[in-house]
Amino acid sequence: MNKTPLPSIDSLDRQWYVVDAENQTLGRLASEVASVLRGKNKPCYTPHLDAGDFVIVINADKVRVSGNKATQKIYRRHSGRPGGMKTETFAHLQARLPERIVEKAIKGMLPHNALGRQLFRKLKVYKGTEHPHAAQKPQPLALDPAAAAQ
Repeated sequence: MNKTPLPSIDSLDRQWYVVDAENQTLGRLASEVASVLRGKNKPCYTPHLDAGDFVIVINADKVRVSGNKATQKIYRRHSGRPGGMKTETFAHLQARLPERIVEKAIKGMLPHNALGRQLFRKLKVYKGTEHPHAAQKPQPLALDPAAAAQ
């Protein structure tokens, strides 16, 4: 019986990709970015290993949602204290911290364990078009054209 070869961590070459979130639908953008973070676009994908690439998301403040989600979608956070639940709508959070919207959407599509936390550290999200990762020479990541909002 043959054994399936596992890629060693040293043999993986990690690419840097940049994604422009302007006029992209939030969920479709998040699912594609999560797939690249996991490494599902590579032939050496292994479910229990971090074989993915680094992803930089720019223009997070220009991401779109469909329908009435801008006013009806609620983001919750809790301080841990009694009565410490705080809620915020999509529109209000987008005006205040647009990076958090994209981060939460992508984090929800990663594994909910130590591997997911490790993968999440390879995601960089920025509000505008500027980012401090020019030295890594990120390549533009081509997303599905259907991911763009109408």
